Amino acid sequence: MRRVPLLTRSVLKEVLRWYAAGIALFMILQMADALSSTVANLISYRAPLEKAAFAFLSILPSFLNKALVLAVAFAILLAFSRMQQDSELKAISAGGIRPLNLVWPLALPFAVVGALAFFNADRLVPAGLDIWQNRAWYDIYGQGPPAPSQDTYTYAPAGALYYAGRVTNDAGGRVAQLQGVMVQRGDETITASSGTWDTGKRTWTLQNAWIVRPGQNPVQQLRPLVIPQGDTLAPPVRDSRELVTSELRRALGSDRLDATQRREYTFQLATRYADPLTAIVFALAAGVLGLLIRSRAAAFASVVVFIALFYVLWTTAPGLARAGAMDPTLAAWLPNMVFLGLAGVLAWRLR
Repeated sequence: MRRVPLLTRSVLKEVLRWYAAGIALFMILQMADALSSTVANLISYRAPLEKAAFAFLSILPSFLNKALVLAVAFAILLAFSRMQQDSELKAISAGGIRPLNLVWPLALPFAVVGALAFFNADRLVPAGLDIWQNRAWYDIYGQGPPAPSQDTYTYAPAGALYYAGRVTNDAGGRVAQLQGVMVQRGDETITASSGTWDTGKRTWTLQNAWIVRPGQNPVQQLRPLVIPQGDTLAPPVRDSRELVTSELRRALGSDRLDATQRREYTFQLATRYADPLTAIVFALAAGVLGLLIRSRAAAFASVVVFIALFYVLWTTAPGLARAGAMDPTLAAWLPNMVFLGLAGVLAWRLR
């Protein structure tokens, strides 16, 4: 009765050994890719070692989450191929133990990996991406981060329409800069290339504005034109990847998101739960597939195909979700559903 637990521990030891190597491999590959795409800027701006190190440390949590998942298939397929090559799986079958009994225990350690991936994705990844995209590189360039901005602002109270192509506001300031302005009030249309928005005085002040009225020629105002505007200046919508899960939920409960942003936020929220569970799904799918592999070469080929299929689904689904071609929640869970289906088909074959 003790042979199954002992065997399970032996298999887990073999898999976890390969898993550690897989995490190291995928971290190195991702870091090499990031470094190759940024080394020219680091050299051009003569970035000090501490600033370059700070930038790359900020992106490490994002790389870690990918490595935690991708290394699962790498570890299990190579571990099982080694056991197949040494006839260990044949000996196990000859001993009356069903091969599938080696797969189910793999879900437990990778459930722990999934919990770690969830914490990392919820806390460390958003903070790291915020530093990488909004602070670290501007420090290397010797520039301050740009002021928060919002594109295509629209406000439509009764009988009027206020539009600005871009609203730029210094953090914490009550005055914002406007670009590409159009205001419609009754039969009057006002356009200007620039202006300011004073939220304290609740006014828009437009420079060199043009006023168009029906049956009249356009008239340019040589003096600043002050227009009442009662809307409030809200902070711009942030990149969904830079928000923790609770912030994503609050944003989805507000009415500030347009349709595209709402789909993107919904997709990002769903991935916070779907991606960590991918480690468990990969463990089951790769475990069943590994029992069918007969050589080390086939194992390496399976790793490539496995990861390539996941990568295609993982990179295609966000675009489908943002475009509205697929429900965002379904798109986030699509890779897991496909590989869980694959695990079921292969397990049926091995039953």
